[in-house]
Amino acid sequence: MKRLFLITLVISFVTGLNAQNSSGKLDMKTIHKIMSSYQHTPENTALQNAITHNDIRKLAKDRGNEGKVNHFFNHKVTDALATTNQKSSGRCWLFTSLNTLRPIVTRKYNLADFEFSENYNFFWDQFEKANLFMEVALSTAKEPMTSRMVTWLFHNPIGDGGQWATFNDLVKKYGLVPSSAMPETYQSNHTSNMSRLLRRKLREDGLELRKMVSDKASKKQIAQRKVAMLEAIYRILVLNLGEPPQEFTWQYKDKDGKISTPKKYTPQSFYKEAVGVNVDDYVMFMNDPTRPYYKLYDVQYDRNLVEGGNWKYINLPNDTIKKFAVKSILGNEAMYLSCDVGKQFDGKAGFLDTKLYDYNDLFGVNFGMDKARRIKTFDSGSTHGMALVGVNTLPDGKPDKWLIENSWGADKGHHGFLTATDDWFDNYMFRLVINKKYISPDVLKILKSKAILLPPWDPVFTSEP
Repeated sequence: MKRLFLITLVISFVTGLNAQNSSGKLDMKTIHKIMSSYQHTPENTALQNAITHNDIRKLAKDRGNEGKVNHFFNHKVTDALATTNQKSSGRCWLFTSLNTLRPIVTRKYNLADFEFSENYNFFWDQFEKANLFMEVALSTAKEPMTSRMVTWLFHNPIGDGGQWATFNDLVKKYGLVPSSAMPETYQSNHTSNMSRLLRRKLREDGLELRKMVSDKASKKQIAQRKVAMLEAIYRILVLNLGEPPQEFTWQYKDKDGKISTPKKYTPQSFYKEAVGVNVDDYVMFMNDPTRPYYKLYDVQYDRNLVEGGNWKYINLPNDTIKKFAVKSILGNEAMYLSCDVGKQFDGKAGFLDTKLYDYNDLFGVNFGMDKARRIKTFDSGSTHGMALVGVNTLPDGKPDKWLIENSWGADKGHHGFLTATDDWFDNYMFRLVINKKYISPDVLKILKSKAILLPPWDPVFTSEP
């Protein structure tokens, strides 16, 4: 009888509590109940003292995991260097793309070091993005400013981020030049102020173009006005980044101390002679567990050239992507990689490992989302591009860690490189670009299928710098 009374009392209490909270408001009884759930134990007091006075990451760093991962690799791309530094800019995609091609040049000319001009390709990237913004502003001019597409467009008129597809189109149209032909400037290394001014000017231009459409201006009038707008953008870029060369002279010193004869090039002729690869031979793969695998996807307006291709990729399971990646490394070819670099990252030691930080034990709370749920809730996305240049394989052939060349300078990480465990790779690697000669025929066939169009504001792409 006593037990029945207690059960009835509990049910009445819960029912009353639910009735009180049916509106979603927090009443004081519920608040006091939640407050009383925190126990003032000596352990919790010690934790509170530690956490309120220290860096959470340092406190969460798992001492038991230290020393269990090293920087040794049994397979590396030769001539992989770590001297580039994007500094305070979001040009990781450009540095990474150029770094994947850099070993080709160092091997061909027997160089101890070499760097392409990131500034040169960045200039044309910004110019082309400005033109693309104007064209999309015109094509959506009859839509209200409140439409999602127009809102997205004016919120993101231009940026210094990108990915392999934007690099691919730039190289084909504008070629490549060595760093000496167009060196970095303060503004190319610190892009925020220039980007802010470009966004402001383009928003102003976009509004004017919309009004011209509304006022029924002729196509010729609109085209002439757009050229004048682009002249202003070009002026801003030249004053910030310098003028891009149409012709230049290149001379180098090889590992043996031999100095070459100076030779004149255009950006296109330098690309063809010094690099000589077809950038269209590379395929982008994504590991996005929120979508079906073995499908081709296309991200709307994610490009820089009006006539260029959108960001297009094949979505595959990680195990399949990794098989192709190992083949590429064994073939001595670096790859463009993009990941969520800020998760489980020890920048000082140069490690990327899911066991680096134990937040569960530190807070006594379970952080349990998997990769798919992190993507859906904007908790994780591709934030940084780097070059994949090595792998360590076990006796059974399976990888246990990966070597990554970063673009934050040689003093960051392990001499500019990062070591990622295979588990980290599974959780936080998003994209990899691989030469098609390392890809199986059945997967290559997917490129011929009709791509599924995705909006530019999709969660998996919103974190890209």
